Amino acid sequence: MTIGELNWTVLGTAALVLVAVAAVRLSTRAGLPTLLLYLGLGLLIGEAGLGLDFDDAAVTQAAGLFLLAVILAEGGLTTRWETVRPVLGLATVLATGGVVVSVAVTAAVAHLALGVDLRTAVLLGAVVSSTDAAAVFSVLRRLPVRARTRAALEAESGLNDPLVVILVTVVVSPSWEEAEPLLLAGQVLYQLVVGAALGLVVARAGGWVLRRSALPSAGLYPIATLAIALLAFAVAGVAGASSFLAVYVAGLWLGNAELPHRTATIGFTEALAWLAQISLFVLLGLLASPSRLPEALVPALVVGGGLLLVARPLSVLVSATPFRVPWREQVFVSWAGLRGAVPIVLTTIPLSVGLEAATQVFDVVFLLVVVFTLLQAPTLPWLARRLGVVEDAAPSDVDVDSAPLEGLGADLVQFRVPRGSRLNGVTVQELRLPGDTVVSLVVREGRSVVPGPATPLRTGDDLLLVVREADRDAVTRRLRAVSRGGRLAGWRRPDDEPAAP
Repeated sequence: MTIGELNWTVLGTAALVLVAVAAVRLSTRAGLPTLLLYLGLGLLIGEAGLGLDFDDAAVTQAAGLFLLAVILAEGGLTTRWETVRPVLGLATVLATGGVVVSVAVTAAVAHLALGVDLRTAVLLGAVVSSTDAAAVFSVLRRLPVRARTRAALEAESGLNDPLVVILVTVVVSPSWEEAEPLLLAGQVLYQLVVGAALGLVVARAGGWVLRRSALPSAGLYPIATLAIALLAFAVAGVAGASSFLAVYVAGLWLGNAELPHRTATIGFTEALAWLAQISLFVLLGLLASPSRLPEALVPALVVGGGLLLVARPLSVLVSATPFRVPWREQVFVSWAGLRGAVPIVLTTIPLSVGLEAATQVFDVVFLLVVVFTLLQAPTLPWLARRLGVVEDAAPSDVDVDSAPLEGLGADLVQFRVPRGSRLNGVTVQELRLPGDTVVSLVVREGRSVVPGPATPLRTGDDLLLVVREADRDAVTRRLRAVSRGGRLAGWRRPDDEPAAP
């Protein structure tokens, strides 16, 4: 590549990213996932638009799986364990048993209504039965939906990818007709259990090292944290386990482990996740051929209709009823099962191995994602209000950031008093912080104050604490307890004290 070609490539890439960033505002106003606009950008610069010819399914598959790993890592890092823990059982059943029900029903609809062979029908059912983390995160985090409902949907979208990846891999393999159900079930169990275990082991080991390292630059901590999550992805893949589950579990643990410079890490991974979404959806749009899409419209409507109106509601009913989830929440969870990048990326697997019906499956799934995202996403706010699953915005929890002080056996801890927090009005001595913790500085309205024991805290204050390394977790728990329960937290009721990560 010459210098001139490099300049034009950088110019085009930078312009594309800036247009994609500007498109976020448009999609937010319209209540649509940004994936639709990014897919449109891919089509615009593809063979039917600016003429960029791209049809490498193998490259798209490899890049797509890696970019999905980045998105899942960010989803885990930004998810609070105390929110997910109460719904983990429900989310797990939705991501396993619910997926099996959805695959079976969707495959039956495709086989009976479209007349496709059983292999193609099962492939269609498996590909579209996984909800998409990027689409779910981008839509639900803008809606004031009940924390339990939102957490169940987000956890499901992070956990259901491994099963469908396994199913798609088996369907496209030469041994499809000889596959034994018990052997397949054992393979699924191995991938899920070992993938989750490896993700947890890698995250805990990496977190242990990070907590005891004083790196020369704060910017190295976010890079190291994301690298640990992606290391879990790779280790699980080498072990033949579920890479997607490993990276999500690793991100979930790291995001709740109070690692150094957590705030900077979250900002860094969110930025990379946005870049991953832009790259992924533009790449998938490039792979699509607009000239083939019209003939795939009717099959997409049939398969999507069966999925949305029959398969998804039935899978939610079977999965959620044992957990006594009210019917209103079941209806919302059913309608909010958005599809996005994951189904389209999965269609590149049969494309890369040259399966006979692969092109038809890709076109049907591509249109299904576009059409049904346009139908579901804009109606979610209205449906949430009608079903009564919205709630008033809760006060923000205390977001504690820390950095190790090399050689002192201590950490520098920083946090801000959030709006609605019961820390407002509490004096420094009433915090009753563990050990020899020192509140060294309070920044209020741009002015720095060295606080005394009787100095009251105010909403918006930034506090700087010096904490012994051994007391850091206890200090974090105490700050969050006082934020929720006030100065008497821990005396009035024990559940003011949240569990350790």
